[in-house]
Amino acid sequence: MADLNSIRTASGARASAAQIDEGLRAHMNRVYGTMSVGMLMTFAVAWAVGTSPALLGMFRDPVTLQPNILGWIVMFAPLAMVFGFGAAINRLSASAAQLFFYVFAAVMGLSIAWIFVAFTGFSIAQIFLVTSIAFAGLSLWGYTTKKDISGWGSFLIMGVIGLVVASIVNFFLVSPAIMFAISALGVLIFAGLTAYDTQNIKNMYLAHAHTGDTEWLQKSGIMGALSLYLNFINMFMMLLQLFGNRE
Repeated sequence: MADLNSIRTASGARASAAQIDEGLRAHMNRVYGTMSVGMLMTFAVAWAVGTSPALLGMFRDPVTLQPNILGWIVMFAPLAMVFGFGAAINRLSASAAQLFFYVFAAVMGLSIAWIFVAFTGFSIAQIFLVTSIAFAGLSLWGYTTKKDISGWGSFLIMGVIGLVVASIVNFFLVSPAIMFAISALGVLIFAGLTAYDTQNIKNMYLAHAHTGDTEWLQKSGIMGALSLYLNFINMFMMLLQLFGNRE
């Protein structure tokens, strides 16, 4: 009888592990799917506005590309929305959180629409492809590696804060050398964050899968999609600054 019970216990454990593995794959697919839809929305909005002088003129001077008041609002709106999203996520339903993410993606499209005037279309497509390949490789490594990279988090966040401070300083200095350094370091920092966030999304799911809290897991997936989305966008923009061909 003891042997039979042991067999049943082992079979149940294997079944539970298989269910968790299947659930993890479905969770990661939802994360990447949500991120991909948001990315498509961002670039669709950016292209629609950036290739229309009338629409872009609502936010920036069509010649100098300097933002007007509405342009400044659109430029900083994504940052404000990220902080607001983080503060409100616990009070939102999963469907409301997903809608918020898509609205955020559209606003991000407005904020980067100027790239379609500043850079050639071929250059944008080329950098997007390079970013996609790099992102896929980094995210795959973060998902499959057995190495615990959770310790990277504090250093990478400090790096992001440093980039923000340096960007604010360079806003007044307008130094090409500082801009180059910010972009080069930014690519490395957001590359590290891509691997770190992917592993963190995986570990968060594994830690909470047994609770059966579907609502929490769905919102966690949307937050994960937002993290990966931001890493991709920032890598893309910094690579574009480094290697993009200007009009």
